[in-house]
Formats: sequence, structure tokens, C-alpha cells
Amino acid sequence: DWDRFRSLYAPGARLMPVISHPEPRVRILTPDDYIRRVEPIFAKENFWERETSSEVETTGRIAHVLSHYESLRDPNGPPFEHGTNSIQLFYDDARWWIVSVMWNTARSE
Repeated sequence: DWDRFRSLYAPGARLMPVISHPEPRVRILTPDDYIRRVEPIFAKENFWERETSSEVETTGRIAHVLSHYESLRDPNGPPFEHGTNSIQLFYDDARWWIVSVMWNTARSE
């Protein structure tokens, strides 16, 4: 549900996968960039992500979440990958907004 996905992000939010090859770098994406990048992949391959643990720190109107996850092709099957999301959020008195997400898979460690 891409409309729901977009509704989670603050204006100007960024999604940033860490890439290791050929050299370490961070790719900077908007939510729409991310959708354009993964939509063709998700059309061909099943994908689920399951959180395995998390750590949350909140101070005032900001929160940081380290969310450890595993990726699956079937929700009842074995994971094919694992990694960590670093999520920064902002609270505006009505709701929490995702401002940025940076993630690192086992492949990019």
C-alpha cells in the first residue's frame, strides 16, 4: 500500500540504504524514489520484513529507533537476509513522522 507508506513520512524525509560494493557509500532516496526502485522487484519477488528486536530512545519531540530485522520470501519461511534500520522520528503534537531511515544489511556490514 504505497499511499499508506508515503503517509508515514514527513515532507523532505529520506531513506538511505548503506551500499558496500564497489566502495562503501550511502544512497539517498525520497519515499517516491524508494517506491520506484523496489516496485519492479516486489512485482517479481515476494518480500516480508520481520522485526526481531528494537531499541528506542526518546527525548522531547524526537525519537531514534534501532530496529533489527530479517527479510523473508514467505512469512512462514526462513529468512534470506538480516539487517538493522536506524529510524529517526519527529512528534508534532498529533503524531510521529518518519524523518529518515538508514539501513544496513548483512551484505553491507
